[in-house]
Amino acid sequence: MGIAVEEVLGEEAEYLLGHRCKAILSDSLVHRSSNFIDEVMSQSDRSVAVLRNMSLMLGTGRLKNTGYVSILPVDQGVEHSAAASFSKNPLYFDPKNICELAIEGGCSAVTSTLGVLGAVARRYAHKIPFIVKLNHNELLTYPARYDQVMFASVRQAFDLGAVGVGATIYFGSQLSTRQIMEVSEAFAEAHRLGMFTVLWCYLRNDAFKTSEGDFHFSADLTGQANHLGATIEADIVKQKMPENNGGYVKLGFGKTDPLVYSELTTDHPIDMTRWQVLNSYAGRVGLINSGGESKGNSDLKEAVRTAVINKRAGGMGLIVGRKAFQRPMKDGVELLNAIQDVYLDESVTLA
Repeated sequence: MGIAVEEVLGEEAEYLLGHRCKAILSDSLVHRSSNFIDEVMSQSDRSVAVLRNMSLMLGTGRLKNTGYVSILPVDQGVEHSAAASFSKNPLYFDPKNICELAIEGGCSAVTSTLGVLGAVARRYAHKIPFIVKLNHNELLTYPARYDQVMFASVRQAFDLGAVGVGATIYFGSQLSTRQIMEVSEAFAEAHRLGMFTVLWCYLRNDAFKTSEGDFHFSADLTGQANHLGATIEADIVKQKMPENNGGYVKLGFGKTDPLVYSELTTDHPIDMTRWQVLNSYAGRVGLINSGGESKGNSDLKEAVRTAVINKRAGGMGLIVGRKAFQRPMKDGVELLNAIQDVYLDESVTLA
């Protein structure tokens, strides 16, 4: 094994590795395994082609045949601007190097824009699974307007050899209804063409950020976002790691139940993440958590910490971009491998 998980976690090792979930027991979840396709997805309405393409991703990279995934996402050239994303490491302006990082890093798949993946499709689509991100929020509009709009069609993703498509919905925003309709239609088309679907289930509303906390990261609200993502037949949901809870209560809207806070969750990050998993059809829809922005020297510990929480909660893996590509390729590969080592470490178990 490449890393010593306890050593990387330091003072948090016992807190995270020794925790036991007592509210939502692991027996109530669908477990990740090498037989996930046969035991879980084959029971759904997904076609043979979708199952084959999901199997291809689950059989690629260092985590092959474990039921877990490690995905490299590089759509930040649009979402955060190319300058903000790639100035620290300009070689990633070239799509070739994005694919090389994913391959060298032992990833299960690479996800990026239509333009990035289309530019090198004939060279790499047969070497590592492609997931085309269909919609984006671009930052060139002034004043800034936060909206996910379609940049690509499902057919274009299919034609360049993608095995899956991804999209974002800003749940909680005034524009979410249109986004739900667009993405739901796109996911249905993707399934008809044999591709699996990944949904970035993000919250976006200025009112969610208050003096009491930023409830874009609240376990109860992100859990419901996951549930809505599963409702439109996302095969995988991507979510921010929860940092707090009680968004419904603090913000005074929507519907919830006191049991969520008194019996079904605690303030422990593994318990809050398990609530996200439970809302993802008890793990039938895989939960991948986001690696977040790069903060320099703390990236390795933060990435390993997130991986431990996700795995012990019952998640499917991590999707880590900036922490990997905003550093020299060799260092990016090492960071991706360290994350994967958590999922390969049999001593890191379901809580």
